[in-house]
Amino acid sequence: MSASDWVTIRQNDLTPPYQLFTRPLEKSQVDDRQYSIIKLENGLTAMLVHDPQTENAAASLDVAVGHLSDPDDMPGLAHFCEHLLFLGTRQFPKENEYSEYLSKNNGGSNAYTSSHNTNYHFRVSPSALLGALERFSGFFHSPLFAPSCTARELNAVDSENKKNHQADPWRIFQLNKTLSKDGHPWSKFGTGNRATLTAAGREAKANGKLTTNGHLPGNGSAATVDGNKERCPITSRVSSPTPSSSSTNSELDADGGSVGRETRRRLIEWWSKEYCANRMRLCVIGRESPEQLANMVSRLFSPIPNRGEDPLPIINEHPFGPNEMGTLVCVQTIMSFHAVEISFPLGWQPPLWKYKPGYFLSHFLGHEGPGSLFSYLKGKGWITSLNAATQALGRGFAMFKATMYLTKEGFDNYRSVVLATCKYLTLLRTSKLPRWYQSEIANIAKTQFQFAEKRAAEGYAVTIAERMSWPVPTEKLLSAPVLISEWEDDEGERQVREALENIRLDTGRVVLMAKKEEHERIAGSEKAWQSEKWYGTGYTVERWNDDFLAEAHSVNDIAALHLPGRNAFIPTNLDVERRDVVELQHRPHLIVRSNLSQVWHKKDDQFWLPKAVVIMDIRSPVASNSARATVLTRLCGDLVNDTLSEYTYDADLAGLSYHISSNNLGITVSLRGYNDKLPELAKYVIRALRNLAVKQDRLNVMKEKLKREWDNFFMNQSYQLSDYYGRYMLTRDAWRIEEQLKELPGVTLEEVETHLAQLLGRVDIQTLVLGNMYKDQAISLSESVEHILGSSPLTETLSDVALILPDGCNYIWTMPVPNPNEANSALTYYIHIGQLDNPRQRVLGVLLAQIMSEPAFNVLRTKEQLGYIVSCSRWTLSGDSQFGLRIVVQSERGTGYLEERVEAFLTTMETKLEEMAMEEFRDFKRGLQQRWREPAKNLGEEASRYWQQIDTGFLDFLQRFEDADLLEKVEKDEVLALFQERVHPRATKRSKLSIHMQSQKPRPPRVSGKAMEAFETILQEANIGVDIPSSRDEFDEENPIAANFVKYWADVLSPDIVSADVARSLLEKLPAVMKQYPVRDENDCYSANATHIKDIKAFKATLGVASPPRPLVDWNDLPTAKF
Repeated sequence: MSASDWVTIRQNDLTPPYQLFTRPLEKSQVDDRQYSIIKLENGLTAMLVHDPQTENAAASLDVAVGHLSDPDDMPGLAHFCEHLLFLGTRQFPKENEYSEYLSKNNGGSNAYTSSHNTNYHFRVSPSALLGALERFSGFFHSPLFAPSCTARELNAVDSENKKNHQADPWRIFQLNKTLSKDGHPWSKFGTGNRATLTAAGREAKANGKLTTNGHLPGNGSAATVDGNKERCPITSRVSSPTPSSSSTNSELDADGGSVGRETRRRLIEWWSKEYCANRMRLCVIGRESPEQLANMVSRLFSPIPNRGEDPLPIINEHPFGPNEMGTLVCVQTIMSFHAVEISFPLGWQPPLWKYKPGYFLSHFLGHEGPGSLFSYLKGKGWITSLNAATQALGRGFAMFKATMYLTKEGFDNYRSVVLATCKYLTLLRTSKLPRWYQSEIANIAKTQFQFAEKRAAEGYAVTIAERMSWPVPTEKLLSAPVLISEWEDDEGERQVREALENIRLDTGRVVLMAKKEEHERIAGSEKAWQSEKWYGTGYTVERWNDDFLAEAHSVNDIAALHLPGRNAFIPTNLDVERRDVVELQHRPHLIVRSNLSQVWHKKDDQFWLPKAVVIMDIRSPVASNSARATVLTRLCGDLVNDTLSEYTYDADLAGLSYHISSNNLGITVSLRGYNDKLPELAKYVIRALRNLAVKQDRLNVMKEKLKREWDNFFMNQSYQLSDYYGRYMLTRDAWRIEEQLKELPGVTLEEVETHLAQLLGRVDIQTLVLGNMYKDQAISLSESVEHILGSSPLTETLSDVALILPDGCNYIWTMPVPNPNEANSALTYYIHIGQLDNPRQRVLGVLLAQIMSEPAFNVLRTKEQLGYIVSCSRWTLSGDSQFGLRIVVQSERGTGYLEERVEAFLTTMETKLEEMAMEEFRDFKRGLQQRWREPAKNLGEEASRYWQQIDTGFLDFLQRFEDADLLEKVEKDEVLALFQERVHPRATKRSKLSIHMQSQKPRPPRVSGKAMEAFETILQEANIGVDIPSSRDEFDEENPIAANFVKYWADVLSPDIVSADVARSLLEKLPAVMKQYPVRDENDCYSANATHIKDIKAFKATLGVASPPRPLVDWNDLPTAKF
């Protein structure tokens, strides 16, 4: 790239000049979007994507700093910055202005903080892109970092961190970071929590370094962004419309007191240095012309200052030093599983974009075909899965990792598993690597790039923005991260060999994962456990002995290991017959109705890719007619997948995948990818299902794997459990996981064989064929499937059926969270609306859910800080015939309190609906209409839309478009009437069920607000000369932990204030005050007229049963299909 590749564009006084990249970008042959790259005068680079057909406009801005740039004394500051940036700018000071605008315009947003970058992104209706960018751009040049949001977002970060405390991936990830060499930035704690973010402020205060305003001497008043001391003319903070008696709304409390103000000062100081324009890469996707997009970006993002910092901070030093290499780390898990992860230092891969040596190595080590490491270890009965891949840790350093999930026997033989991995690496090192290996990899990558399906705009924008920092030629920004070059000379193989030489056991780390008792079982004794600092994860570290290292580095002596052969599934026919289409077809057509099958088919008429999707649902009346039958059906599907893993792995590599899964009605077989060899793979899979030869050793492995999965289900997050039980209680034919677990141990090989024969004995097959396959090919495939199965037809119609709550009910079901160490409780709050086959009721319900979604988040999460997980959405019940509204909250607060806050929020929604301006109401309608009318982005999305209608039996393929037309006639009064009749807590017809999952983890004693007041009265009566009112400023929680409260007052009542005896006497009165004014048990629920469910099965027996689904449209496609 040279300077001549860029030209300066000057528009007018309102649009600052920018440079435009003049060379065309290398893109896929089927990509009809138009790309341009500009660079603003401040150094920000932007990729502009003109897509006149995009269903949503989108943008993503990637900042080249993440948590590795956190100050050492403030872990989590980059993450805290990400939270606060959303909450108001000088141009748009209202804290939920951005989210409210997006919500009204069929949009949404999110962000994440990684190790070396932070990414902000949104999607919105195409017509609303300019308004979204106006609100978005201010985050990066004039955020408020409103003081009133400080305490709440400290709580939000803290809640997010606590959400992860019992999650093994987070615990093990942080342990690997903590066990870095001393002083390496990779060891930092990126999420942060309230304690880490306020530690510096608390220390400064303890040392007397903060003024009464909470700032370091000499810093004056609270810093504002870029030193601007002018106060914002409009407050950013609006109090909760439904304040509880314990709500905290004063500005004094909201800014976190003196410590919070110091935290905010440090944040602004950090942001003002690190958020630099030349560190930012932006991608914008819209229907506007490239010139219009460029003018928008130049005008809105040019105010971001270039602070002269390093555009791409790089850390070249690897976190593995001599002390970290050649070690075995045993780590205790929360969930019950066995796994081993082997990590090796690897160079940063983006500079090696041409040949991608890390991918070459993962291709071999992760292979699952004959001769592979996976095949050998699976044959020994030691593993259930293997994944090998590069992991980009930070900009400048990476890892090469192999992760294997082990059976119990594999865990007992973990040393042999590690040795076998090393033997395979030795095999790679000592083998010739013919160039056809790289050519095959390159060919697959090229085909995937050339025929890549269109992705959702928001996700695509994020991917582009992330990759814009890669050190590749500008014209290859789209292609270089995906394409792989063949080995034209010795350089490609040299890169692979160089990486292989550093991938040895004495340079790596092995992490062995299991429950504590499992580690000690194979060790034969208790282990000397250490505790990781941030999550409390138990671990030990030991070094491999010399003999084991020598064996690991010796020649490969496992005869079963060999390198893979050529891939027979690489497609050779990529032809697509493209034809002129006057009008797109919006539905498939019924082309077969036999005794066994109904086949729906649609030849692709919009994507023109050599790809297809085939879904076959094989329904049987014995699939789930008992808990044991449900278990057997699941095992049948798992065993077929297990049997086919070696054969189908090459197909998956080549872009043709399949999956078999069980459901309440039977077995679903799905295939997608290049259509060239899809029919043959489909028939092979069906033969494997029909002719499954069950082996005892593999059945044992599948049973062990399934038991572990179901045991671990109860260790999931609390809200996932409350949702699960809510769905179960409203589904007629379902068996709880607990019931299935009881049946699993006794399942025998003979039972599985007998059940499979019965399962396939009488069937009904529903099939969808979509894409680059003709009608005759679809018919031929269906005939082959029927012939292979040889089944008899069903006479009855099978379907999933929902249970219906009666009008005027208020049910509550309570259950303890099974994980005793999970601090979060959860509430799933469901209100029944009605029937989905009633068009007007369906449209009104969806519109109401859309209107309520953002206010629910803003009130319950942002303002009231109930917890990190808060959501309000439409909930569709089993069978898709019934629906309602579901609000879910996960929180450390009690479930009774959560229910009260949800009902208080619902009460205020009536006023919001009544006062909603007609233009705002029309905005919500337009957003929904745009969503419903937007075409599918790819074959997968189109298939999902059609399959939903086929699977349920409604066959209402044009529902989306008809709903959009109907929505035009909907009035606000109708939505308000629906809310008042079915949703408002006082509505007489309201049907409500809430699931309370209550944490069992003991909470530390807390001091209530009334107890604090009573204690303050005691201090006042004792004539203690301290500023009692300001003491409330020290606690960022409404009911502070008693130990912290006592420590604070013990420090205040120092010898220069009162004698030690007086201080002790005063503090000894606190327990009695706490007993007199206890903190309320927030699990207690005082919901009016609530009925507490005691017996789930008895409760379900009282509910109404939804009518079985029926076709809502007769398409009259047969006897002769029109297409």
